Amino acid sequence: MIRLATADDARHIAEIWNFAIRETTITFNPDEKSVAEVASLTANACFVWEQGNRILGFARYFQFRGGAGYRFTCEHTIMLHPDGQGQGGGRHLMAALCAHAKDAGMHTMFAGCSAENPGAVPFHAALGFEEVATLTQVGFKFDRWIDLVLMQKQL
Repeated sequence: MIRLATADDARHIAEIWNFAIRETTITFNPDEKSVAEVASLTANACFVWEQGNRILGFARYFQFRGGAGYRFTCEHTIMLHPDGQGQGGGRHLMAALCAHAKDAGMHTMFAGCSAENPGAVPFHAALGFEEVATLTQVGFKFDRWIDLVLMQKQL
């Protein structure tokens, strides 16, 4: 089931996010998220994928850059628990997220995909995102530079 996240989901979302922070380069952020920080993020356009009373993934969107000129452009984050990979939950999360963003007046959505995440670009391409740029060596994690692939979808 895909549903809007609540503050009660923050612990589960933080567990998924912090695993990705500690163990992967799908996010360049080296600092783990606190439950309180995640709880504050659930108030704004955050969805969870719940299966059998277990949160297996989350997705959220937020303004792409600051300033009124970007008010119709957003970026998103999507992460799945390792047990949720390949089950279709990510596609359902993104469908709900894109529909919500469009209904909220967003015109375009960006995905920033780590070049070290082999499934990210094909996943987003299958959902209608197009690759628009590769930003070379903009992320730094685990003592190495990592490229970021930007993908865009008109909503």
